[in-house]
Amino acid sequence: MDSAQNGQVTFDEYGRPFLIIRDQDQKARLSGLEAQKAHILAARSVANTLRTSLGPKGLDKLLVSPDGEITITNDGATILDKMDVSHEIAKLMVQLSKSQDDEIGDGTTGVVVLAGALLQQAEQLLDRGLHPIRVADGYEMAAKVALDRLDAIADTFPVDVKNPETLVETAMTTLSSKIVNRCHRQFAQIAVDAVLAVADLEKRDVNFELIKMDGKEGAKLEDTMLVHGVVLDKTMSHPQMPKTVKDARVAILTCPFEPPKPKTTHKLDINSVAAYEELRKYEQEKFAEMVQQVKDTGANLVLCQWGFDDEANHLLLQKELPAVRWVGGPEVELVAIATGGRIVPRFSELTADKLGKAGLVRELAFGTTKEHMMVIEECQNSKAVTIFVRGGNKMIIDEAKRSLHDAICVVRNLVRDDRVVYGGGAAEIACSIAVKNEADKVSSLEQYAMRSFADALESIPLALAENSGLPPIATVSEVIARQVKEGNAYLGVDCLSKGTNDMKQQHVLETLIGKKQQISLATQLVKMILKIDDVRTPAN
Repeated sequence: MDSAQNGQVTFDEYGRPFLIIRDQDQKARLSGLEAQKAHILAARSVANTLRTSLGPKGLDKLLVSPDGEITITNDGATILDKMDVSHEIAKLMVQLSKSQDDEIGDGTTGVVVLAGALLQQAEQLLDRGLHPIRVADGYEMAAKVALDRLDAIADTFPVDVKNPETLVETAMTTLSSKIVNRCHRQFAQIAVDAVLAVADLEKRDVNFELIKMDGKEGAKLEDTMLVHGVVLDKTMSHPQMPKTVKDARVAILTCPFEPPKPKTTHKLDINSVAAYEELRKYEQEKFAEMVQQVKDTGANLVLCQWGFDDEANHLLLQKELPAVRWVGGPEVELVAIATGGRIVPRFSELTADKLGKAGLVRELAFGTTKEHMMVIEECQNSKAVTIFVRGGNKMIIDEAKRSLHDAICVVRNLVRDDRVVYGGGAAEIACSIAVKNEADKVSSLEQYAMRSFADALESIPLALAENSGLPPIATVSEVIARQVKEGNAYLGVDCLSKGTNDMKQQHVLETLIGKKQQISLATQLVKMILKIDDVRTPAN
């Protein structure tokens, strides 16, 4: 009866009853201008959260996960990824930041702030009676003008392995807003060296799989180093094995040093001392046979993905065959790539041509507790590199890794496209001026949307000035006036109070493709949000 009260019983053509449930009263429905305003409010709330994190003086956010794990960061993509966002449009802003991070690696905060500013400007146009489609079309026209202006003001810096200074300066700009900025020159140099070590400059491509990041707490950020090889958080399986192996020929195994075991459907009964002795003798023979198979190939170092017991370990020591056990899957693959070796699943398949080659394998001792890690250097395929990050605690190391990831992505982008624009809001202000000038030539209603787009672009330098403790409106107005008067597109906000607004002199550089991606992604998302005028969600 209860279900009949909530719905209507009817019959199909065969006389079988079925129930039509009325659920309209259990749905919340927004449509028209009301829906668009709700969406804009949700998106702006996300953008306002990130706005204070923009720029070299931007503030960090402390995020606590449901299980109590603490993250402190000002990386936009990380903040949004760890935020508990429930609104659908707010989730789109999270995806916007993730898209920028996946494609470019940097500018994840700026793209969300720009999208929020565009929506804020759009709200004012909608209140004045402009149709959302006209606003979206005007934004599209303005974005095209802005992208053309970016192409016009971009400088080209050819990637030169012998003179990587421009790459370092661009990476330093990325790191200037991060927690590592007190040693950002060193970190920028590490990022550039890592990318150039693995880059294919002919194809203009960088294989990120060859750059591994590892970290260990207990030292200063300045102790971070770049290893041209692979770092393993392992030691030799026996303390008496040699700590250094020169001209290493590495056997990379995914099979354990242990005798074959009976299948699960079988069992082995030991009911006498003689049977036990026979089994023990069999095991010893098997261990000796395995070790001898490895020795016969000419290997002088074994890396095993699995463990082996003390008996096998002692036999390896007696046979003077250094070994490392419990090496993780990703590390096994990276060692195989670096040394040119093959991963061997069975001892019977191990041959001399499957061994990896490395000039030096050594244990690295560090810290007051003399912790050890293993370094494989002078590899046959020297392209694999490892960045070994140090820091006072896990939080700082995690943030340093995120910062280095951004810097590495920026250098990768310069290898792909060697054009740069100038930061500090200079590029946004130049685009804003160009869009306003173009809007004056448009006679249709889209001119209002284009001017609003120009105003939204100015939100980036305004946020930079505000976060740097400068009077935002006065500072940005002065820079705009100077750009218009002098025609110098390199003038931006002097966030670090260096005494000049010329970002070219300050060496504040950003990649062109990163800046273009920011404007394109923000415009596309805002257009999508403006075109949603009806939404139906379950009522609370």
